[in-house]
Amino acid sequence: MSTVAATRESLRATAAAHRPRRIRDWRLRFAALSLIWGFSFLLIKVGTDGYAPFQVTLGRLVFGTAVLAAAMAVKGERLPRGRRTWAHLTVAAFLLNALPFSLFAYSELTIPSTLAGICNATSPLWGMALSLVALSEDRPTRLRVAGLGLGFLGVLTVLGAWQGFHGLDAGGTALALLASLSYPVGWIYVRRTLAGSGISHLSLTGAQLLLATVQLAVVTPLFTTLPTHFSLLPLLAIAALGAFGTGFAVLVQYGLVAEVGPTTAQMVTYFIPVIATAAGVAILGEPLAWTTPVGAVVVLAGAALTQARAKS
Repeated sequence: MSTVAATRESLRATAAAHRPRRIRDWRLRFAALSLIWGFSFLLIKVGTDGYAPFQVTLGRLVFGTAVLAAAMAVKGERLPRGRRTWAHLTVAAFLLNALPFSLFAYSELTIPSTLAGICNATSPLWGMALSLVALSEDRPTRLRVAGLGLGFLGVLTVLGAWQGFHGLDAGGTALALLASLSYPVGWIYVRRTLAGSGISHLSLTGAQLLLATVQLAVVTPLFTTLPTHFSLLPLLAIAALGAFGTGFAVLVQYGLVAEVGPTTAQMVTYFIPVIATAAGVAILGEPLAWTTPVGAVVVLAGAALTQARAKS
């Protein structure tokens, strides 16, 4: 018995010794993911200073796909098989990558990166509203409905609705909001068609980014011409946006979901607009009215309430 007890104590001591390190590790990766995605809106803005929006999106997808292809090669994973799977992935690639990436790039031609980052934070609000209609298992609760209303009140605050949206480009803002709406539409589609397929997330995402790259490769030449010169800083911004903001970020996200669960991992959404706003103001010198941070806080509070679950 003493040997067994000693063994148990040894295992407990080992677990206790490693637990703080694991906590620090996931928190560091959580912070890194928040920074990467928060700075993505700044990188989009810099990229569009030298290249057309479709070119920014195509470059982003090329670099992101390259990172995931390398990760798949290292882990020895292959692309999924089956026409039906690839057909569903084609739709997912459009809704989750090609469309929102392009809309955000076009929106930042006329709106600041800070506003684009805050519009991105409305995705949980759109997702909650859509899930009530599309997903029968997501039942509305008073708390979640209140969060939905509060969140959209925050959007109106950011936009300064009572001032007649003075000083904002309505078209650019609408594009950013449509981009944020595209994400939950895409995730609901994936949940309905690809959930439980038994295919690894890395393989599915790698194929999805590859298909999105092909989609942009077809569309881009139809709407843009080759640049007459290649601006270095915007090109570096696009490379960073793709390699880190798309490829590497996806790998970090999957690691977080596996370690701490999707609920904790998705909390990164609430840090993105804060970082995007700070980066836009500090680095790009974008203006900041009081309605922006106040409205952003209201949006995030509403989004948090929409994720609340009823106590069983």
